[in-house]
Amino acid sequence: MAGTPTLAVVLDGLSTAGLDTGCRHGVPWYVAQLGGHLVAALADGERGLAEGLAEALARVAGKHPECDLKNPGTPSATVAILRETTDAFDHLVLADSPVVLEGPAGVTVLTDLRVDDVCQDLRAETEQFRTGTPEHRESVARLVAAQREIRNTDQGYWVAASAPDAASHALTGTVGAAAIRSAAVMSDGVSRLVTEYQMATWEQVLDGLREGGPAAMIRRVREVEATDPDGQRWPRYKAGDDAAIAFCQRTHETV
Repeated sequence: MAGTPTLAVVLDGLSTAGLDTGCRHGVPWYVAQLGGHLVAALADGERGLAEGLAEALARVAGKHPECDLKNPGTPSATVAILRETTDAFDHLVLADSPVVLEGPAGVTVLTDLRVDDVCQDLRAETEQFRTGTPEHRESVARLVAAQREIRNTDQGYWVAASAPDAASHALTGTVGAAAIRSAAVMSDGVSRLVTEYQMATWEQVLDGLREGGPAAMIRRVREVEATDPDGQRWPRYKAGDDAAIAFCQRTHETV
């Protein structure tokens, strides 16, 4: 997660499931580099979000040319961005980390769920096993191996990886400032409290963020997950996924 007073960026590194990535640096390094370059590319407000993402992707790729950047498992991440301009808010999502906007008309959730449409048979297989068992780990590895073969292709879904072209497949838009009361930019490790666990509504999540902030909301997610450590009620890749939230609330004329 990274940002400035007018920019919120949440990145969620994709699991490698122990498979070869062709990169000696790893996913945490990649996410840190991409976050820094995204802030640098977008903070001045002169570039569109997709343009800034493409530039950041190119710059990160240029930092490790010795790695096999064509490996289908090259380090990658989902991207969610919200940026305030003079009289509007720009947003970008690439994969399933959402931007949630709250305004007078209610809540709008902006996300990219193309990953849910691929490898459904392997996903169903994974959901048969208890989380953390050898059978579950092996099934997750098969699923990830299949997903990454169609990652960043027209037959699959798009994430931030080594190719700047992925930025052109992000979902982008702009909302007038008057339509936004507050917003949350988060990883799917948080959004699943609503989308998968169905233990809160989006309105309750935003109210909780106003009252207790991101740390309290992440604790709530962990408390819910602790009631189902084996993934029997809510089948999932692991007991608890990475969770990050940037909560933005308009005060006077700023976020």
